[in-house]
Amino acid sequence: MTDAPMTAQAASTATAGDILSRQLTTQAGAFLRALPLAVGEVGARPGSAAVVPATGTADLLRAVRRVGGLLHTFGAVFEQTWAQESRTELRWLLNLLALEPGYVRRSARLLGALDSLSSTDPDGTGMLAGHAGAPKARALLDRQLTLARTRAHSTVLQELRSARLHALADRMTLLVGEAPLLEAANGRASAVLLPQAAAAFTALATSAQQLPLRRAATPYGGDGLRRLGAVPVARATGDADAALAADDAPWSRLRILVKRARYALEVCGRPSVELDELDAVLGRHQEAADAAVTAATAARTPRITPATAYVLGVVHADQRLEVEAARYAFGLRWPDLPPGPDGWLELPPAEGWGHSPVPRTA
Repeated sequence: MTDAPMTAQAASTATAGDILSRQLTTQAGAFLRALPLAVGEVGARPGSAAVVPATGTADLLRAVRRVGGLLHTFGAVFEQTWAQESRTELRWLLNLLALEPGYVRRSARLLGALDSLSSTDPDGTGMLAGHAGAPKARALLDRQLTLARTRAHSTVLQELRSARLHALADRMTLLVGEAPLLEAANGRASAVLLPQAAAAFTALATSAQQLPLRRAATPYGGDGLRRLGAVPVARATGDADAALAADDAPWSRLRILVKRARYALEVCGRPSVELDELDAVLGRHQEAADAAVTAATAARTPRITPATAYVLGVVHADQRLEVEAARYAFGLRWPDLPPGPDGWLELPPAEGWGHSPVPRTA
């Protein structure tokens, strides 16, 4: 197969199997090209402080997410055992590759926030400017995140040389030739794929409707800091970290559903600019929430001074404000999007079935 766009006539008669095989061939090829680059990059950057993943790693992550999303959304037309095993292995690699870049971004976010809060700039002095605990808090965060990043780097380096990764690469090589499709894949693309893509949008809309968007409807989400949403009683009676995690969980789940909907639109040849923006907003939400957890954990480090713990508490609150700002940004965008799956899937394809718009984000 080639990457050339289908003609209008070919697109109108293409089967679901044709479209999915084309997509899998493209993404599996991208996976196999990026894999050796990613392995080389990991081996060459111990202790790197780069915030953006290197090209090979970023390309590999992009391909892994799209193949996994395609197998989830359109899994009914694949051999079930093979699809489930493939998704499990892709999820393992995705979590593995995201480890080190995640710590790098978290370090940049937290140290940048602390530097801003302790800034002595005459045009805008930070609220922690001159505070005795600020330098110690910065050193503690830097030390703990550097250690976590180094451990993650060692784990990734070891796993990228494992038999498990070689087996996954072999699985992707087979996809370039022929995917294990069921008889249902012989139906017309529009009849087979659109209902499955619509199910992804239904799941997204249902999840969004359950969010406390009214609580996040003000630019300064102070109420969101003082009162959590509906948290199960068993969790609400536990520690504060568990309650915050329960409050963040629906938003983390929503981000996964946005990604799946984005990838479904790509398979259907539809543009996904609005979903790209939502994905970026929810990405900021996830990173701020993770950074807040890191700050809270650091504040419980034994034998630190009260001044250091206080500064880390301020940083935690700062990141929770970032969480509320991301929720507010989501609430501004969501109501203006097409109402339900039909609004998205009735949009004319950007290039026709079998040719998805060039993805601009992971």
